[in-house]
Amino acid sequence: MKRILLGCIRFYRKYLSGLKQYSTCIYFPTCSEYAVEAIEKYGAWKGSRLAIWRILRCNPFAKGGYDPVP
Repeated sequence: MKRILLGCIRFYRKYLSGLKQYSTCIYFPTCSEYAVEAIEKYGAWKGSRLAIWRILRCNPFAKGGYDPVP
């Protein structure tokens, strides 16, 4: 499962990320980098939950900045 999720993220980064009109991210590391790091560190279940929570926090009202994987 972990390999499938990482493959999906890498596919997104390689083929779909460049199609977005605004490609700047307010967080460092970017959400996709955060997701890869979280899944590699915590596994498919907890890493996916952390990544989804991060994506939900990404909005125009967020401060952004440095947000490492816990």
